[in-house]
Amino acid sequence: MEDGTAERVRPRDRILETARDMFHKHGIKGVGVDAITEAAGTNKMTLYRHFESKDDLVIECLRATACSANAMWQKFEAEHPGDKLAQLHAWVRMAADCLLMDGRGCDMANAAIELSETDHPARRVIKELKQAQRDRLVGLCRDAGIGQAELLADTLSLLLEGARVSLQSVGAEGPSAQFVRMAEGLITSFRAR
Repeated sequence: MEDGTAERVRPRDRILETARDMFHKHGIKGVGVDAITEAAGTNKMTLYRHFESKDDLVIECLRATACSANAMWQKFEAEHPGDKLAQLHAWVRMAADCLLMDGRGCDMANAAIELSETDHPARRVIKELKQAQRDRLVGLCRDAGIGQAELLADTLSLLLEGARVSLQSVGAEGPSAQFVRMAEGLITSFRAR
């Protein structure tokens, strides 16, 4: 934000965007509030005026990530109005694009792994947001005429999560390179049932 943008963006938004970026790149536990405030061009007092704690900031970052995901769903609907099967295929292409973007994986899944304490306040939010994404994918599969919509949605979700892990561990030439082909094959198989 060296081009003067820091002055034009509200402090809360600047802190939130900086934290999202830093948590994504370095992990939640790998980033402290001092580093966030410095990178955001603000101070701890301002951060704590907008967020009660680092945990509160983490939760807001996860909610912002969920909003970004919702925007993708809206894009599918706008690009393929009324064609749920085309929207499902668009989900597969978007998932493949996300795999290749930066190799860091899903912010929600990464947070769930990193915040292993079962009573951490972000765990409930992660569960709610992941469940909402699952429900949306199940609904899309059902609306696309898939008889076993829940099974396909769960299979696609697990395939995507596995592809993310594979990409991180063995690189883009590993099994994750087959994600689109496998996902499209699953959709075809489930439609034929």
